[in-house]
Amino acid sequence: MTATADPSVENQAPCPCGKPLSIDECCGRFFDESTSPDTAEELMRSRYTAFATQHIDYLLTSHHPDTRSEVNRGDLERFSRESTWLGLEILSTKDGQPGDDEGWVEFCARYADKQGEHLHHERSLFRRERGRWFFHSAHAPKGTPVRQAQPKVGRNEPCPCGSGKKHKKCCGASA
Repeated sequence: MTATADPSVENQAPCPCGKPLSIDECCGRFFDESTSPDTAEELMRSRYTAFATQHIDYLLTSHHPDTRSEVNRGDLERFSRESTWLGLEILSTKDGQPGDDEGWVEFCARYADKQGEHLHHERSLFRRERGRWFFHSAHAPKGTPVRQAQPKVGRNEPCPCGSGKKHKKCCGASA
């Protein structure tokens, strides 16, 4: 007796977005556009899955109409095809719920290509129009504030190096 390949098994694989559901139960249900994500985060996850599974039409139609003309289909196809998608981590969300018209999702997506492994960190703006969420634009995440290891020394305070001079006449002279 020979086993036959079941074509539905592929869609029973875990969803690339990281949720513990099959692709069909999770993000894949949005690809034919018979249903749409309820939140900005769901759209973000489904777009990641679309990259991982090369659903380019979905990536284009889920892009906001105001910014869709900025997207090059060939570039999307090439990037999706030439990358191995390694994981998605949602870092934070702001708004983007069913009653909102705008939402932000900050995430890290890991992928590998010919040059090696990469980490893509982004804050994405999503907008809802006519009851449907769209990816609008990508923004660089806000940087983490730099914190000094020790308290700031005033110009007229003694220099922390121990010279006995004022900071402005010693180590602070070059600052």
